[in-house]
Amino acid sequence: MTRKVILDTNGMMIPGQFSVDVFSELKRLGFDSYIIPRAIVMELEKIYVSGKGKNRSAAKIGLSLLNRCTIIEKTGFADDIIAEMAIEMGAACLTNDIELKKRLCSKGVTIVQLRERTHLSI
Repeated sequence: MTRKVILDTNGMMIPGQFSVDVFSELKRLGFDSYIIPRAIVMELEKIYVSGKGKNRSAAKIGLSLLNRCTIIEKTGFADDIIAEMAIEMGAACLTNDIELKKRLCSKGVTIVQLRERTHLSI
């Protein structure tokens, strides 16, 4: 059975910010399908264009990793789209966003997050 995980903007920036290989970590946790809504791609592009320093380079790295993901053509407010998709697809979500985590938790969505700046955990 395929285990899906949706990556949000800060999830895609983890490799650039903390040097953690999110894909090998997700594989270690048993996930094999990586999904990104178009809204997240647009957020990464916006950060890359208007961001500075570490955020800009983390967004660039995030954009370079998109070829390992399935991009779903959904735009709008990213958190709404992620919540909707996670429920529809029965997917987990990689995020460190506190508000989004609360929202997903209340709907029974599995949360994957960065721990101790070194690895991911459920």
